[in-house]
Amino acid sequence: MPIQVEVWGEYACFTRPEMKTERVSYDVMTPSAARGLLESIYWHPGLKWVIDRIHVCSPIRFTNIRRNEVKDTVSLKKAEAAMRTGQAKELYLSAAKSIQQRASMVLRDVHYVIDAHFDMTDKAAPSDNSGKFQDIVKRRLERGQCYSAPYFGTREFPAHFRRCTELPPCPEELRGTLDLGWMLLDMDYTDPKNITPQFFRAGLTDGVLSVPPRDSKEVRK
Repeated sequence: MPIQVEVWGEYACFTRPEMKTERVSYDVMTPSAARGLLESIYWHPGLKWVIDRIHVCSPIRFTNIRRNEVKDTVSLKKAEAAMRTGQAKELYLSAAKSIQQRASMVLRDVHYVIDAHFDMTDKAAPSDNSGKFQDIVKRRLERGQCYSAPYFGTREFPAHFRRCTELPPCPEELRGTLDLGWMLLDMDYTDPKNITPQFFRAGLTDGVLSVPPRDSKEVRK
């Protein structure tokens, strides 16, 4: 069942995977980021969010920032040993030793409307149905409820949200068509041992990013 969610915030960073050293954001929100944001508002094993369109309601503006980040990760072997033995020795990172400063090219003053629907999955209970889920989502949007704080790409950039009752006008500079190049659609988890990214040729038409179905010929791996 279709639903529209309006989201906005001061900053956003939808990182391009081809940029290794410094973070550089896509021009607009990616479908995978939109799906993650909706799941932070309402997630249930009996439903799967599908992004149909993303309306860009503010001009695309970039800015440069520098942030302190931790460059290391906790060792997988240490984490597995801690799970087996119950002793978490050295299962931590010292920020003083691992901190580094990284530059990021991020978006500022972002504003989107997400057009989405959800499909029922085989994990839905007999008492679950699309009308029930639709009502729950609407109530959560109207009350500002969420399972975890929604964010735009990274947790440092929180997202505000509400149910969209009226679609904001398209910015004048986004009218017409704009080619955004190849964009990450989502990750394919069909084979847990071989998780692969999916890409599509993104473009704006009067400020609207249309998202192809994941099984369409437009999607590349």
